[in-house]
Amino acid sequence: MSNIQVAAQNASTQSISNKRRIITGADQTEKYLPYLKGKRIGIVANQSSIIGKKSSVDSLLSLGINIVKVFGPEHGFRGNASNGAAVGDEKDPKTGVLIISLYGKNQKPTKEQLADIDLMIFDIQDVGCRFYTNINTLERVMQACAENNKELLILDRPNPNAYVIDGPVLTDDKFKSGIGMHYTPMTHGMTIGEFAQYLNGEGYLKEQCKINIIKVANYNHDMPYVLPVHPSPNLNTQQAVMLFPSLCMFEGTAINEGRGTYMPFTILGAPALKGKYLFSYKPVSIPGMSESPNQKDSTCYGLDLRGYDVSKLRKSRQINLSWVIQLYNAYPDKANFFAKERDNGVSAFDLRIGTDELRKQIIAGIPEAEIRKSWEPGLKKFKAIRAKYLLYPD
Repeated sequence: MSNIQVAAQNASTQSISNKRRIITGADQTEKYLPYLKGKRIGIVANQSSIIGKKSSVDSLLSLGINIVKVFGPEHGFRGNASNGAAVGDEKDPKTGVLIISLYGKNQKPTKEQLADIDLMIFDIQDVGCRFYTNINTLERVMQACAENNKELLILDRPNPNAYVIDGPVLTDDKFKSGIGMHYTPMTHGMTIGEFAQYLNGEGYLKEQCKINIIKVANYNHDMPYVLPVHPSPNLNTQQAVMLFPSLCMFEGTAINEGRGTYMPFTILGAPALKGKYLFSYKPVSIPGMSESPNQKDSTCYGLDLRGYDVSKLRKSRQINLSWVIQLYNAYPDKANFFAKERDNGVSAFDLRIGTDELRKQIIAGIPEAEIRKSWEPGLKKFKAIRAKYLLYPD
């Protein structure tokens, strides 16, 4: 076989392979690079924003694209700030590009910050949960772009938890916060691109944002997707990403969910559970991950879910509710199980869930099947709304 024939065969094989594998919007540079040429670009990016194995910002700069500003979400542009930590503006030491924090003194790009930008790009990996703040950043960026007549180009990425649409739907303004802003269940089953269409279409913005979406190729919501980069410091394994929808609710309880260890969102425990469980660990302050974790410097006893078969979650298409019920029932001081913190009179647990009903149901000993049945009307209504904005099949 000649070299030409071998090359042709390899190209054909690669073409077939590309048709089968998931290709992110960012990796399809041929679809958007020509559109960026000659424009002053602003980009919302963090460590999950990559083209191939290289930072999207670094890659685009090397391809001659004029990136004038980078906007960093929670955890910062390079992803090394702790959860909830305010991040300041700075110059990126690697590229010299100005980095503006959207998780510090201003959470939305200002008119002045957008003045020298012709086109904004949003390229952030999400994990499909209402309480994961990237969708809030998306909304604020869309609002700023709409107000200042700037187009937003979204480089879409798969949602690793797109298979599950579950949990109570947030309906009461009382439970709206930075970890829950709109009529969505705990897991919404949409990509960033789809969520942007949802925000536009449902009138959540004061005015419509002009968006252009580079879709993920060869993708549907039911496809497993292993994230190539950790989306945030405390989602540092694929196991944590898959367990996050079920374990994040524990942040509103006396239970530590692994923050303060190198195993976040894969273990659960509290000192009060000593004698109930054999597995133990001690949360400590870890700079860049969690400086003040729940139950800091105390030995916690509970569940080790590092070996849990997450395919069970995919088969059930549900958030695991049994763990929070189990640990509540095992917790000796039930009056303080949900009393970790309060915000404007609303418990932290209720803010994450989007209602106070689940907490009341657990305390009352309502069976899980009955609890889930109470979610069904809201989920049915949400799914009908969601269907209008989908870019990919379920």
